[in-house]
Amino acid sequence: MIRRRVTILGATGSVGRSTLDLMDQAEQAGSGAFEVEVLTGAGNIALLAEQARRWRPRLVVTAEAERLDDLKAAVAGLDVAVTAGPEAVVEAATRPVDWVMAAIVGAAGLRSAWAAAGTGATLALANKESLVSCGPALMSRVRQAGGRLIPVDSEHSAIFQVFPADAPERVARVVLTASGGPFRSLSRAEMARVTPEQAVAHPNWSMGAKISVDSATMANKGLEMIEAAYLFGLEAGRIDVVVHPESIIHSLVEMIDGSTLAQMGPPDMKTPIACALAWPDRIAWPAPRLDLAALGALTFEAPDETRFPALALARQALEAGGAAPAVFNAANEVGARAFLDRKLGFLNIAAVVAETMERLARADEAADAPDACDAALRIDALARRTAQRIVADHAQAA
Repeated sequence: MIRRRVTILGATGSVGRSTLDLMDQAEQAGSGAFEVEVLTGAGNIALLAEQARRWRPRLVVTAEAERLDDLKAAVAGLDVAVTAGPEAVVEAATRPVDWVMAAIVGAAGLRSAWAAAGTGATLALANKESLVSCGPALMSRVRQAGGRLIPVDSEHSAIFQVFPADAPERVARVVLTASGGPFRSLSRAEMARVTPEQAVAHPNWSMGAKISVDSATMANKGLEMIEAAYLFGLEAGRIDVVVHPESIIHSLVEMIDGSTLAQMGPPDMKTPIACALAWPDRIAWPAPRLDLAALGALTFEAPDETRFPALALARQALEAGGAAPAVFNAANEVGARAFLDRKLGFLNIAAVVAETMERLARADEAADAPDACDAALRIDALARRTAQRIVADHAQAA
């Protein structure tokens, strides 16, 4: 039986909820036993309190300082400590546990992931921005603390499960698969008219709004290319992307002898979470089973970087190195948020990213790769300010 003392950062989000559901299912199946130290959330106080009643953590935290009294009232009668605010989330991440799920979306999750990385715990990383913004520094911090970083993105989990970590020289390249998102077959003219509601309606995966927009622009696959480079020590030329609409093969690792290993499974985030939760063991839960005969066929196509320029911009950032990946990430967050707020057209998300990267490529303060969390946050803030000005310019032009 798998036993873990765990912290969930971002418990009320999509990945956090899936993690707790998985833990519950594993306990019911008799294959896991979990003691929850910390649950953190943001504004969904009712759900956070419901999770606290089920798991009885020692500490529950809302990132919204002004909601402290609301949270205290919601968990009244439970033997649980309550704190609030961004600093409280970071402090909670430092508490000693076996396993931490870092599932706070966006750059907001960077500081807590960085804090958890210094504890020596196994860090299950769903916050891709942490790796993109300061990947080499984060990986080094985990190693120095004696911990282990296990990716939770389905694509990187797939690579992690088959990648020969003790002999990386055997790998010729890795291939990330992409669903293609909801607009895979649309023309540029048609994509110019899409709405936020259409963009968040992913055909295969159930995800949050921002991540769904990233899938629709294929910025998510660009971010994953950068992550893969840092996670597995690969240069840009050894990382490829293929569109695979069925989302059954989650990634592939091609060996130097011509063999290609693929990890497969139905599109369910609980599968990579289960891998991270039990590693190096496996955990039983009522997982959906793969029925290849029912599927009948799997299809693949090359990504179209003309219609989806975010992918090419991410490769450009990875090849440029330095702070360019952090700039790409921050500008993309700003663009995606502006689109969701109806301040920016869908096609202009990538345009904002491209212009931000171009402007900051000439800025001395964005030249070097971040060597720590604070440096990454400074670059992130600079890139956001720049991207926000560009969004405003687009709004005026419209």
